[in-house]
Amino acid sequence: MRPDDSRLMAYVDGDLGPTETASIEKELAVSPELQESVKLLRASQLPYREAFAAQKLPPLPVELQRQIDAMASAARLAQSNPIASQPVRSRKPQARLWLAAAFVAGAFCAGLALRLGPALLGMPGGGGGGATTVASGEASPWIRAAVDYQRLFTRDTVADITPDLKASARTVAAIRQVDGVALRVPDLQAAGLSFKGVSRLRFNDKPLVQIVYLPADGAPVALCVMKDARPDKAIAQQQLNGMTVVSWRQNDLAFALIGKPDSVDLQSIAQQITNSSVDALI
Repeated sequence: MRPDDSRLMAYVDGDLGPTETASIEKELAVSPELQESVKLLRASQLPYREAFAAQKLPPLPVELQRQIDAMASAARLAQSNPIASQPVRSRKPQARLWLAAAFVAGAFCAGLALRLGPALLGMPGGGGGGATTVASGEASPWIRAAVDYQRLFTRDTVADITPDLKASARTVAAIRQVDGVALRVPDLQAAGLSFKGVSRLRFNDKPLVQIVYLPADGAPVALCVMKDARPDKAIAQQQLNGMTVVSWRQNDLAFALIGKPDSVDLQSIAQQITNSSVDALI
């Protein structure tokens, strides 16, 4: 029986064992057609690996590296959050996220990223509101990861979740006692945000807290918190990867309020949280 093309390719590549190699060579000895096929396959072998190794590729831009790292971190976060496991359709963008990361890295190596520039990197525009507006390049890596993770969420992701305050209280207790994060879960009902859940995540082996809220309309909003012993920092707003981010530091904690640009007034809500003018839900 004539060997199929996959076996012939394996033979040409030298990947077959002695028995299979001998079998194919026996067929080759009596089949001019098979000899021609092997000849064509060998002619198609180009030294791709050697050619690629000889290329002098430019260094990976810092912005592109941050983008890829953020997407990879977002995917890891998605695997660790039970909230994200509710509807199957909400997890579909995760696969696209990995594919996008692979495409961006591969396109750069091929030189495509050098031509497409900021458009390929998804460079966001400026923010608005009364808070200080900062450039997207100034965002902390954990905020970038949280933003890309939050982009996976749709309204359907959490709309059908009924909050279990007792379970959430146990999670918050672990965050405080085990993770060492002095977390206060704000009640944002008066601001139009319904509490949906709190999750213990990790970024670079450090505790990262995600508190999810749902507005009356539109996509979910997340309040993310990490320990940060640096001095307090005033509220700043920026647009990052299609999301509005309002961030600040206070009392050894770093905060990021993340939502869609057409969501609720995140800056006003951040101000209420910093001023302790909202009650604690937990």
